[in-house]
Amino acid sequence: MDKLSLEDIKEGQVLLFDKPLHWTSFQVVNKVRWLIKQKFGLKKIKVGHAGTLDPLATGLVILCTGKATKTIETLMGQTKVYTGEFTLGATTASYDMETEIDKTYDISHITQELIDRSLTQFQGEIMQRPPIFSALKKEGKRLYEFARKGEEVDIPLRKVHIDSFEILENNLPQLKFKVQCSKGTYIRSLAYDFGKALDSGAYLSELRRTQIGDYRVEDAFSIEGFENLLKA
Repeated sequence: MDKLSLEDIKEGQVLLFDKPLHWTSFQVVNKVRWLIKQKFGLKKIKVGHAGTLDPLATGLVILCTGKATKTIETLMGQTKVYTGEFTLGATTASYDMETEIDKTYDISHITQELIDRSLTQFQGEIMQRPPIFSALKKEGKRLYEFARKGEEVDIPLRKVHIDSFEILENNLPQLKFKVQCSKGTYIRSLAYDFGKALDSGAYLSELRRTQIGDYRVEDAFSIEGFENLLKA
């Protein structure tokens, strides 16, 4: 895309962004909305995202403008591809690096054979418990609100689909991975459950979303790149 007109924005655009580390998906939406309003002198414009990405993750976030916001639900339902890193031998309450390590575990028994065998438990349809440090709602409150108050809460298992799950590099205690999965899959929960399957512990230490359906992060704007496009 070389140029973006006011007509393009109002008619509706599907815009791909490579979310920076530590940004929330809402910050990306707010920044892009502000840039568009500034560029075209608009008081308001519809901008929404097709699926959140945790602040500690980077990668593909899809934004829709104008009439294209009607396609958000469809886009959210598409399969996702992630790459990243699990760190074995420890767990955290958030299942990632948002919170401190709460327990440590032995990893001396973990072999490549055990890793390969454990991978088979996470293929196809599986039951998964979302992390308590998540934005899912229970009794009208976000789960992370219970977590931050130290309150116990029952989180039901839910069905997700793992199309493929592979370990790309084994540098214990770190494992580089690639996962293709359905909407609603928590990679943090996958890290936690994979650690248990290895009779140890694990947390998510790095995550990048590389694909949603046919949309790829290689074709995405950086925030600066989008800003430059609007200046053109």
